[in-house]
Amino acid sequence: MKKGYILSFLVILLVGLYVFYIFASTGYFRKITPVLDGEVYASFDIPGVEDIAVSYEDKFLILSSDDRKSRKNGNPEQGGIYFLDLTRRDLVPRLISGSFGKTLYPHGISLFRIDSMNYRLWVINHVRGIHTIEVFRFGGQLLLHEKTITDESMLSPNDVAALSENTFYFTNDHRFLSGPGRLAEDYLGLKVSNVMWYDGSAFKEVATGIAYANGLNYDVKRNLLFVASPRGFLVNVYQPVTNGDLVFLESIPAGTGVDNIEFDENGNLLIGCHPNLLAFTAYAAGKKPYAPSEVIRISYDGDNDYDISTLWMDDGKIMSASAVAVMYRDKMFVGNVMDDHFVVLKMNRE
Repeated sequence: MKKGYILSFLVILLVGLYVFYIFASTGYFRKITPVLDGEVYASFDIPGVEDIAVSYEDKFLILSSDDRKSRKNGNPEQGGIYFLDLTRRDLVPRLISGSFGKTLYPHGISLFRIDSMNYRLWVINHVRGIHTIEVFRFGGQLLLHEKTITDESMLSPNDVAALSENTFYFTNDHRFLSGPGRLAEDYLGLKVSNVMWYDGSAFKEVATGIAYANGLNYDVKRNLLFVASPRGFLVNVYQPVTNGDLVFLESIPAGTGVDNIEFDENGNLLIGCHPNLLAFTAYAAGKKPYAPSEVIRISYDGDNDYDISTLWMDDGKIMSASAVAVMYRDKMFVGNVMDDHFVVLKMNRE
């Protein structure tokens, strides 16, 4: 009898520790204190601007929009790619993917500059369980579809980062698409998602052991690839070498659920984040009306030399579930996973 009590106590203790780990490792206990050294400058009724690409040379943004909330509710609406001219005072985005003849539910995007106002745009697309990367030529504010790339390695593609006109990395945020494996990835933080490399003709896995590989971006000046692990609250840093292989350098503990990664004009990382992953999960499931948002900046010089600061934090009332941020001069453009608008914040200059 005594052994039975001890065994029961140990089981209850293990279950309690497991539950506590889930809550603690997903930011449940974190206090959401609003941070904004500035003001809301504008808000635009474009849903699910989950990713943004920027050209500082030619002064524009490309926005990836997908109305995930409507699609989840059984009313799918065509997504879109938008162009935003940073030189205009009104900063109003303009749809440029209207001529695309296929269904478009865009996710992560990457912009590669060929020459002045001549770009290649890579767009992850999810259509009825089929994952593709759509390749566009962009120039003169016109978007021309060039080709579709797909492969069996695209299990759950999330984001893409181009290194040239024909090569790119992309992340699979899950290895298991359903069942216990999927639950283990989401709640236990099972580290099995990966980064794939495309050399223009073939795919190969170049990094794994990541808890929910999400946003990624390539810094050409420092030859570094940054990969977000929101379930691990980490930013992994890699150095690309021959044939697209990656050498792992270090993990930066971000203390929040990092999503898409962009760079400011000084090379600092700007990341849209989910400070409470369980709150985000409840929001995405329609069980809560809001989810907190956060934007952090990471100044990184390598060799464990980095500084992390919160530029914006909100309880979700201004905008829920921030996923990406881009800074241009004193304006910060912040997108999200499934809110019905995205915001422009006017920041006080440092």
